[in-house]
Amino acid sequence: MNTIEPTLIKKKDLAKRLSVSTRTIDAWVGKRLIPYIQITPRFYLYEFDAVLVAIRKHYQVEPANRA
Repeated sequence: MNTIEPTLIKKKDLAKRLSVSTRTIDAWVGKRLIPYIQITPRFYLYEFDAVLVAIRKHYQVEPANRA
């Protein structure tokens, strides 16, 4: 059975992929807008696909239809 494991990334990598600052990521975590896994009190990991889903849901962003 082929199960795809989620890829967990650090805050800096997430910010880079989303083209936002790490402070923005901190703000979203503080407001609980995006899912995260807290490893230690100062270290969090994020699943990129889950974060995208949460952002799209919260900001009601629809993917562009490209024909």
